[in-house]
Amino acid sequence: MTDVFQLLVAGLSIGSIYAMAAIGFVLLWQTSNTINFAQGEFVVLPAFVMVLFLTVFRFPFAAAFVATVIVSTLLLGLLVKKVLVERLLKMGVLPLVIATIGLSMLIRYSLQQFWTPLALPFPAIFSRQPIRVGGVIFSSEEVMNVLSAAIVIGTLQLLIRRTKLGWAMQAVAQNRDLASVLGINVSRLVGVTFMLNAALTAVAAVLIAPVYLVKYDIGIGIGLKAFYAAIIGGFNQIRGALLGGLLVGLVETYSAAYISNQFRDAFALVILIGVLLLKPEGLLGIKEEWA
Repeated sequence: MTDVFQLLVAGLSIGSIYAMAAIGFVLLWQTSNTINFAQGEFVVLPAFVMVLFLTVFRFPFAAAFVATVIVSTLLLGLLVKKVLVERLLKMGVLPLVIATIGLSMLIRYSLQQFWTPLALPFPAIFSRQPIRVGGVIFSSEEVMNVLSAAIVIGTLQLLIRRTKLGWAMQAVAQNRDLASVLGINVSRLVGVTFMLNAALTAVAAVLIAPVYLVKYDIGIGIGLKAFYAAIIGGFNQIRGALLGGLLVGLVETYSAAYISNQFRDAFALVILIGVLLLKPEGLLGIKEEWA
């Protein structure tokens, strides 16, 4: 039972980070009806930017974190929206999806060629002193990752539920044409959503970097697992993405510990296939009627 509880915290820790990236998928789908297949690289690039601010410019950690979130929001949010989304969204979903695949490859191999193919160390954000509760020993870093992700996701939920911006996002998610008729600037809202997604992935990058280290290709796995999580939980529900992310993290952790570490990624894929067969809209998703 001790191992079960320890693995529970570890699974929730990594799952909460997957959930943040998965929520980005959901937000973008709801406002622009597109899928960002560069989502994994949207996590990796801020990690490299954070290393740049820390090691080259010698920023204090807090200043480096704030600068990383700002750079990520402007570069991966505003710039991507201006250069790609505005030009391609009017042509349909497929061209934009293909463009994001190309963007992911551009970011990944640019980091490999122009920075380094080696893994870069990243300073621990939280203390790694173990927390002892009875006979169970938890990693304080994992506990703090869960709490940090909970604060970020909770703040996002409040933004969506309690502000005019959030109400506008909900209106666009339900009916873009009607929202536009009611005076909501859909194009501007899509840009805000891309910036929110970029800020989310920047926070996820800083939380996951001490665990995975900073390497150009880790975005492939992170992006895929976040995509699985969004589908498993429900691609049109933020709480579904949260559930999916936590579920993927737990399945990955427990299967690696008790079944096979080599096939840990396959078990989440099995759950994904099962959900698609039994409940295609996701565990918490809402079935959409297509005309």
